[in-house]
Amino acid sequence: QVQLVESGGGLVQPGGSLRLSCAASGSIYSIGNMGWYRQTPGKSRELVADISRGGIADYADSAKGRFTISRDGAKNTVHLQMNSLKQDDTAVYYCKAYVVSTITPSGDYWGQGTQVTVSS
Repeated sequence: QVQLVESGGGLVQPGGSLRLSCAASGSIYSIGNMGWYRQTPGKSRELVADISRGGIADYADSAKGRFTISRDGAKNTVHLQMNSLKQDDTAVYYCKAYVVSTITPSGDYWGQGTQVTVSS
């Protein structure tokens, strides 16, 4: 089995910072792209940032200049450093990873989500 577990969400004031982390574990042979998505009630899940196995990052326009995605291949983790947070960043944030598994089917796996609330 493959599991992705997020951490680091919470309540922060506008202009503040949060660092999200996601750790993948289980029957993993290798991991391809890893990314962060977010979703608010009534809206589709949207990409925030994505990073390739080689470390090439891609950001949504709303995240450029404020968020930084990074990964640690040895630990199968991905992080999202979020600075200058705005109320519009309030959402449930999900981690996704393309996992090549030794046992379960290879493909995209998702975490359970972590709530980020930006409010004064």
